[in-house]
Amino acid sequence: MTVRRTRLLDLLERIPAKRFVVVGDLYLDRYIFGEPVRISREAPVLVLEERRIEHRPGGGAAPGLALAALGARVAQLGVVGDDPEGDLLRALLAERAVETAGIVVDPARPTTAKTRVVAIGPYNVLPQQLVRIDRQVRDALSPELERTLLHELTSRSDRADALVLSDYQSGVLTPRIVAAALATGRLTVVDSQGRLDAFRGATVIKCNRAEAERFLGGSLATPAERAERLTALWRELACQLLVVTLGGEGAALVGAEGYREFPPPAVRAVFDVTGAGDTVLALLAAALACEATPEEALTLAQLAASIVIGKFGNAQATVQELAAAVSEHLP
Repeated sequence: MTVRRTRLLDLLERIPAKRFVVVGDLYLDRYIFGEPVRISREAPVLVLEERRIEHRPGGGAAPGLALAALGARVAQLGVVGDDPEGDLLRALLAERAVETAGIVVDPARPTTAKTRVVAIGPYNVLPQQLVRIDRQVRDALSPELERTLLHELTSRSDRADALVLSDYQSGVLTPRIVAAALATGRLTVVDSQGRLDAFRGATVIKCNRAEAERFLGGSLATPAERAERLTALWRELACQLLVVTLGGEGAALVGAEGYREFPPPAVRAVFDVTGAGDTVLALLAAALACEATPEEALTLAQLAASIVIGKFGNAQATVQELAAAVSEHLP
């Protein structure tokens, strides 16, 4: 099947009419940018003079931002701590037109924060990440918080065109939350982060090659290995579509029409892979909610990912950028 430019442009125009509920582990990404000035006398490390600090929503908030950047209506569900980071995370999402009323506050845990120290300056052509410091609690939700989040999910699902589940294995996507999402009967698109069997029966399950290899306990290095093992995995997971991203080789798609591989529709220099998987997840949900074929949805997702890997940090593809990529790379 040939994916047509006009069809993808039409799908992009339809996305703003759709509603999405995104459920996931919420992170605050903090970037400390500094200019290298010397080597420390205390230890053989660079001394950076701080130039600026930026904050961006990350983790399970990234798919919602990707959808909002395309004009869709998005309700974000998840858990933050009762702390300034949680307040800032919700404020940043609200600034991007993401609804935050369904985000639950847990006084017993801090908001997950990932702090990246980045070198910039006249000798750095591109920002260079030096170290990342994570503050993270992976404990399961308390029964009370789980009930609250279940209520937020079920009360919003009737108005949603699709549910998006983004699992960073920080305790939000409990078995009961996942079961409730699947029981809605809505289009449900999942990024499993390798915990594939926890989402058996979802409409779409997405992971990358390394995660699939860990789950299967075997190599997916060749097309023959991928065809055999991923087709068996698709049957085991009882999903309509299984999508496995393959880095520079593109992506594998398994569904009722069989196993297929799709090379990248656009080849670009990789600047930062942060957020690429979340972008693929979001575009799969957006396109399928607009009744795209699996091939059309995956093509849009790959094009969007090719845009965000050319940006620094957790970034999104805009409608204008994606439309330009479609016009440039498709017949």
